[in-house]
Amino acid sequence: MNDITAESPVSSFVPGGRRRHRKAKQSSAGMRRAIVLALAVPLTSAALAGPSAFAAEKGIGTTAKDTASGQTLDESDQQMVTNLQTRVLDQRLGSNVSGVVLDAESDDTLWDHNAATALMPASNVKLATATGALTVLGPDHRFTTKVVYGNSTLTLIGGGDRTLTSADLAELATTAVAGLKAAGLTSVKVAVDDSLFPAPTLANGWNTGYYPDSVAPVRALVVDGHGVDDTSLDAGQVFAKQLTAAGVTVDGTVARATASVTDVPVARHTSAPLSDIVHKMLKTSDNNIAETLLRMTALGAQRPATFEAGAEVVRQVLSVRYGVSLANFEMYDGSGLSRADRIPAATLAEILELLTEARYADTLGSILDGLPVSGEAGSTLGPEWGRFDDVNSKCAVGKVHAKTGTLTGAIALSGLTQGKDGKWKVFSFIENGSTANPNDIKDAMDGLAATVNGCWA
Repeated sequence: MNDITAESPVSSFVPGGRRRHRKAKQSSAGMRRAIVLALAVPLTSAALAGPSAFAAEKGIGTTAKDTASGQTLDESDQQMVTNLQTRVLDQRLGSNVSGVVLDAESDDTLWDHNAATALMPASNVKLATATGALTVLGPDHRFTTKVVYGNSTLTLIGGGDRTLTSADLAELATTAVAGLKAAGLTSVKVAVDDSLFPAPTLANGWNTGYYPDSVAPVRALVVDGHGVDDTSLDAGQVFAKQLTAAGVTVDGTVARATASVTDVPVARHTSAPLSDIVHKMLKTSDNNIAETLLRMTALGAQRPATFEAGAEVVRQVLSVRYGVSLANFEMYDGSGLSRADRIPAATLAEILELLTEARYADTLGSILDGLPVSGEAGSTLGPEWGRFDDVNSKCAVGKVHAKTGTLTGAIALSGLTQGKDGKWKVFSFIENGSTANPNDIKDAMDGLAATVNGCWA
């Protein structure tokens, strides 16, 4: 299973001292047009295979030894590199490990261990999903759930809000009941319309064993994050019970239907802004939010709400908008549950480095704020998950901001921390195939992050 836990807020932070050589920022409207136009042109394998100029400039794909040559590392960075070269060989991590550390101020790659090798990234995929959603839809975007009336039926229409609660439905029901009673109606049928998304399918790399605990079949309507096979009918049943409690008789059972354009609008609920939803998704590594956002991102770029179209849009955002290298990048879902996903540590580091640029703060700031913090209760780096609690890594509690990733046979940790020199470092570590106990693997990963921080010198 991917890492899932409860949400906990965290105060924001902004790394400073930036200089960059990336593309100039486009307006949101211009960016959306560019992505839509780019998607209209088939991508060639050659275009996706070549590393970006940024990757070449960083020296990504070289070894730690090669990276260090020609650079003058200060004492603390040299010690970090020396320690990483030893600690990445920890037997708990196995033999299939990749990693990279970038200096966010100088643009230098300080350390590289097989960073261009594409490995199964688990929930680190959510970093790409969040970047795509925030860029295409905008951080202030809100999702709308509607109720309409026609042909003696109240239809609850899903709008892709994976954070809809029973309290939100209760407000919709209250408004609907008031309208019915004002019209002299005491009974009604109830239907749900989740046609915003096509019928659920399995992503490449998924199996039916994921349903409904690791992820629910992806539909446009859900209430209280219920992990059930049909979240739309479930939401409709909750809504029907609320109508009954308010004195309206519900005729028959809740059914799936498509609302008519002639139906009368009755009530609507808008979600919190996307920035808040992304924050929650990352803190708790919520697979269901991630998969819903992937579909809404596709729709925002005028593409079908499918795994394939969503992943294609994310690729375009990363490469066209931000110049991130897509060499060896394979993404088949939004959550990272797919065992077919492959992303190099170098690419994850490039995505994270965007967060250190002031010009992207308005768009991507909720990713930065949403990264779990080492030792933060309620997040996937909290003590309840045994993170940053051993003799080597506990010194880094409160100092590491990173996205976790956990699948059987794959553990990842990618984020930011201030080094011993006070400068922000971007790092990504991924292991695949270790046979050690997963908790021991995570301890080793936490130790690598503490090494980057410099507290484990």
